[in-house]
Amino acid sequence: MTTLTEAEIAEALKGLPKWGMLDGKLTRDCEFGTFADAVAFVQRVAEIAERQNHHPDIDIRYTKVRLGLVSHDAGGITRRDLRLAARVDEERA
Repeated sequence: MTTLTEAEIAEALKGLPKWGMLDGKLTRDCEFGTFADAVAFVQRVAEIAERQNHHPDIDIRYTKVRLGLVSHDAGGITRRDLRLAARVDEERA
């Protein structure tokens, strides 16, 4: 799988306004009303990730969740990361 250029990533992020780049990963921060809501969201993301066979880095801190996407096997951001980001956005508008 081919990694995207910085220009391609910047263009793609225009369509994913809740995502940004941090430490070489696509990242999105989400905040929830309760810890249980945050965990339920992580479970839904896990189900999506399993179906796509592409697994994000997930950091959960009480009611805050940070997702990080990068295709480690390709050495950067790929279309696979963008697809997963878009699907997460459908889950958490």
